[in-house]
Amino acid sequence: MAVLSALDTGRLRGRAVVRDPDEPNRSSSPLELLFDLTFVVAVNQASGALEHELLVGHVRDGIIGFTTVFLAVWWAWMNYTWFNTAHDADDLPHRLLTLVQMAGVLVLAAGVTPAVEDRSLVVVTIGYGIMRVGLIVSWLRVARDVPDQRTRALRFAIGLTALQVLWFGRLALPDGPAMVAFVVLFAGELLVPMWAERAAPQPIFHPEHIEERYGLFTIIVLGESILSATAGFRVAVSAAGLTPGLLAVGIGGLVLAFAAWWIYFDHPGHLTPSPAIAFRWGYAHVVVFASLTAMGAGIHVAADTVAAGEGGRVAPLAVALPVAGYLLGLALIMAVTGTPLGSPRLFPKLLGATVVAGIGLVLPAAVVVVACAAVLTALAVSMMVVAPPGRRSPTGDGSSPARVT
Repeated sequence: MAVLSALDTGRLRGRAVVRDPDEPNRSSSPLELLFDLTFVVAVNQASGALEHELLVGHVRDGIIGFTTVFLAVWWAWMNYTWFNTAHDADDLPHRLLTLVQMAGVLVLAAGVTPAVEDRSLVVVTIGYGIMRVGLIVSWLRVARDVPDQRTRALRFAIGLTALQVLWFGRLALPDGPAMVAFVVLFAGELLVPMWAERAAPQPIFHPEHIEERYGLFTIIVLGESILSATAGFRVAVSAAGLTPGLLAVGIGGLVLAFAAWWIYFDHPGHLTPSPAIAFRWGYAHVVVFASLTAMGAGIHVAADTVAAGEGGRVAPLAVALPVAGYLLGLALIMAVTGTPLGSPRLFPKLLGATVVAGIGLVLPAAVVVVACAAVLTALAVSMMVVAPPGRRSPTGDGSSPARVT
């Protein structure tokens, strides 16, 4: 009995918590890293589905389907990440509720291909329903155990529940109204956190932890770009041998991914959000994430096109437009968080995006990959000179970001 009484069963029973936003040395937990692995699968499926649609000539359907699915993937990751930064209790109930959400992500991933190719969101919606069970119960725990956060937590729980019911109802609509309903409901998804967080003096999160989590998701989508490019290169080489064009695509694709990484992680202006800009900062990142995912699919398409000796504009634009989108995404993050458009840290990105898009309109696929890699490399080098690496506030004044208290 003495042994049993000495056992700590607190983590087994569990209580929700509010994490200290000033907690030193806060970093991603092993559970968060495991959770991210499920998104490797979902991102891979989204990239592969887009690549397939582009290769068979279904450009419009591929773009619409990919956009729809990637928004769903990104939002699922966002929901868990922002909850965790404020309320990671690391007890048994929290771990099991995370497992439920991981299961939902994998179901969502299984529905990516039919969602892109057939615009059927049945499996994706079921996956979301599973994830929402875990997330809603997590918010109800906060409402039960943290009285001063009850209103905020209940707003999250009520909003998520109502939206999920409407998502299931959307499945009964025909194609046209279903797409309109998707836009309306996704707008509702974006509004729920803004409404719920108004119950607190300011959004509750750990700035450095969120910065790291976003950096890790950037690594996930960059890794998918490299994986997609490698797969396309391998298949193309098996079919046509190692030609100069394929060698250019392979080397150019690797340099492109490396330069994209360099620009994101070394360039100040979009790191460590403050509470005042949290929503703008967090939401604008979707352009960066989606563009990097699409870039991998584009390099795969370029490799297949070069190996087949085909022309046309699909493959060059499949590379150039995502690269331009990535640069515009970085510029958007900086612009909506206070960096002037004429800043030497922002304007070169706008110029680079314009140059890259123009290249995609006129040059063949292999040359486009190399040229895009050259543009991003030039931007990375120029940013090292114009604005050396360092942590600055998104407003560019060099001050430390505000903390939640």
